[in-house]
Amino acid sequence: MAFYQLKADQYLRASPSEAWAFLSDPCNLQLITPPTMKFEILSGAGEPMFPGQIIRYRVSPFPGVRTSWVTEITHVREGQYFVDEQRFGPYRFWHHKHFITPVDGGVLMHDVVDYGLPFGPLGSLAHSLLVRKQLEAIFRYREIALENRFGSLPGHKPTLSLNKLV
Repeated sequence: MAFYQLKADQYLRASPSEAWAFLSDPCNLQLITPPTMKFEILSGAGEPMFPGQIIRYRVSPFPGVRTSWVTEITHVREGQYFVDEQRFGPYRFWHHKHFITPVDGGVLMHDVVDYGLPFGPLGSLAHSLLVRKQLEAIFRYREIALENRFGSLPGHKPTLSLNKLV
């Protein structure tokens, strides 16, 4: 199985507490996910985030494809970071770290997603043809949605990189 890593940085004009309140509320995930994905929370998002929280979603990663996705919030350091891991879903492995760091005039939101796809060589082919572009589009959409909500810090452009690790 090939492993990949996506890294995204975005500077937002928000206080750490504002950014944390929004980003750590699972219900807001729908607001920063492209509408074409038909993202729907099924259960588990009705309370503040905590380690061990299980959240069930339904999502359409590609037109005509609808799938369930179950994640667990495995780590939370209030106001600083949280980690979600896929338990069931379209990836063979999904580990997403969300960091919020205070900076002058706002916060740096830093994401690191380590992931792998099923199906060996077919998964690698799917990654190069579809999955990579889809993940980039999702994170670019999120970038715009967060900028519209909070504003961005002057002189700081968002960055996004996606690399094969193994």
